[in-house]
Amino acid sequence: MTRHAPVRSARVALVAPPWSLYTRPSIQVGALKAFVQSRFADLPIAAHHVHLVVAAAVGYRRYHAVSERTWLAEAVFAALLYPERKEAIARFFARQSAAVASLRAADFDEILCRAAAGVEDWLAAVDWTRTRLVGLTSALCQFTAALYIARRIKTLNPATTAVIGGPAFSFESSSAALAFFPEIDVVVAGEGELPLAHLLQHHVREGCGLDQLPPLAAVQTRFTPPAETADRPFSQMENLDHLPYPDFDEYAETLSAFDPAQRFFFTLPVELSRGCWWQGARGAPGCAFCNLNQQWRGYRSKSAPRAVAEIDALTRRYKTLNVALMDNVLPRSSAAQVFRGLAELGKDLNLFGEIRATTAAAELERMHAAGLQRVQIGIEALSTRLLRKMHKGTRAIQNLEIMKHCERLGITNLANLIAHFPGSDESDVRETLHTLEFALPFHPLTFVGFWLGLGSPVWRRPADYGLRSVSSHPHWARLFPAAIARGFPFALQTGRGEALRQRRLWQPVRRALRAWSKRYERLHRGPFGEPILGYRDGGDFLIVRERRPEGEFATHRLEGLSRKIYLFCEIHRPLTLIAQRFPQAAADRIEGFLRQLTDQRLMFAENGSYLSLAVPERRPRPGGVDSAAETAIRSC
Repeated sequence: MTRHAPVRSARVALVAPPWSLYTRPSIQVGALKAFVQSRFADLPIAAHHVHLVVAAAVGYRRYHAVSERTWLAEAVFAALLYPERKEAIARFFARQSAAVASLRAADFDEILCRAAAGVEDWLAAVDWTRTRLVGLTSALCQFTAALYIARRIKTLNPATTAVIGGPAFSFESSSAALAFFPEIDVVVAGEGELPLAHLLQHHVREGCGLDQLPPLAAVQTRFTPPAETADRPFSQMENLDHLPYPDFDEYAETLSAFDPAQRFFFTLPVELSRGCWWQGARGAPGCAFCNLNQQWRGYRSKSAPRAVAEIDALTRRYKTLNVALMDNVLPRSSAAQVFRGLAELGKDLNLFGEIRATTAAAELERMHAAGLQRVQIGIEALSTRLLRKMHKGTRAIQNLEIMKHCERLGITNLANLIAHFPGSDESDVRETLHTLEFALPFHPLTFVGFWLGLGSPVWRRPADYGLRSVSSHPHWARLFPAAIARGFPFALQTGRGEALRQRRLWQPVRRALRAWSKRYERLHRGPFGEPILGYRDGGDFLIVRERRPEGEFATHRLEGLSRKIYLFCEIHRPLTLIAQRFPQAAADRIEGFLRQLTDQRLMFAENGSYLSLAVPERRPRPGGVDSAAETAIRSC
């Protein structure tokens, strides 16, 4: 069994269950630990990153394979929660893992045993007789694990109060959680700092029973009446700069106690903001499929100096340069200042972040200069028509543009393409397939089937999207007893009326994405790392080269005005602006030239706007695409 650092007994335990990413500590537990310890300096509080312990017990490769798939992750601890259902759950696991090369059906028993042993090994290292309160965080993939761990702790010490929160528990599910799961005593809907401090002050320090607990918004026990979901009361921090830096000491200690072969340089999770500024912007409801921001009211972000100082302090404290920015979307107003400050630190940071497709090329360059190497872009679709249905506020040409700029800068784009979206139709699929032909030079998108989130706009107005009704996903009935599967409002839902038609409709896109991925893998990693569609600038002419699967190049030369127009369209431009900038050529001549390049897949056109698709074969000099385009304009 893998050794891990023994944890001293504490009055309060904060727990991060499997199956979150084992390569980084839990931001929820780290942030909560730091906050409540700053408020209760004399109270022994311990943070337990159990996901790391279980990952080492299961084996990192298998843990990662399970953690990437919701139903595999939830199945493991469901079988431990309900051992009488183990055989049926094992068959379900086998079906769900059939396409996963690193897993075999026979792995289930071993994964189950190792996961349980990892939890028991961790439990044995803690004196639970002194623990007054345990707080567990739960998101998708952590639901059954959190319940199982709460049950085991309550077995060891029935007097321990189990508090649970996180995205898997919302206002819609709080009352049901207390009714169906006796191992849970308190549910927190929304962020946890102020509710947890409230519980520690009154319940732990003053000894107040849950039946006498002073009321606080978003905190529910069996003795408090359920809040009206329409009111959505929150208890949250108004100024994120007032939060202390997160505390990941226990994660680092646990990792350092592992055998040398199991140690690694971990990634630091950092919050710059909470919520999503797109949700509510100009009255927008946010993305129609998204339920990630149900636990917050409004959007809040840390100031740029505070954000830079936090990343600087955490990388120094934990001696690692890998940082994952955990925001649902990076701050709109302060992001430029944050990345400028990070670049001035002079550290070789390796950053990950989630960004909108509207991020400007110059801003993306600043991010890259600071260390941004991987991004999750909110692309979701390659059809403008479908993007409107999703309330994305973006167009297909913008998605192609940011994919192109990631390719140009060498930033790995981990974006998804959502298929089966309710209400999507044949025209959406045709548009997608058309745009996809122009996206082939860029990093492929990941095909993701639509899943319905509890509380999302689609869930709240299913009829608007062609759904007759909504309910918990039927797979929950494979994992839970019938009464719970029917009665508990799980975070992962399903809608009736569209599923079969959508699966058939999107089959051509699934096949096209597979082919795209194979083509990109075959072409992109050539001996010199050349782009699939690139150009070299000769000053008054441009050579555009397209690498093809057969190993040959298709080469085009653009001279004089043609070169200037192509460079000007490195950022998508409307035809009216192109004609205005190049008055020496007739508008119909310019339009004919643009149409010719579009037919050759060297440019993309949408509603009178044009985007050049080739990227420099050499990385651009400082100044980026904006300055390159302006140089072309001034020289004409």
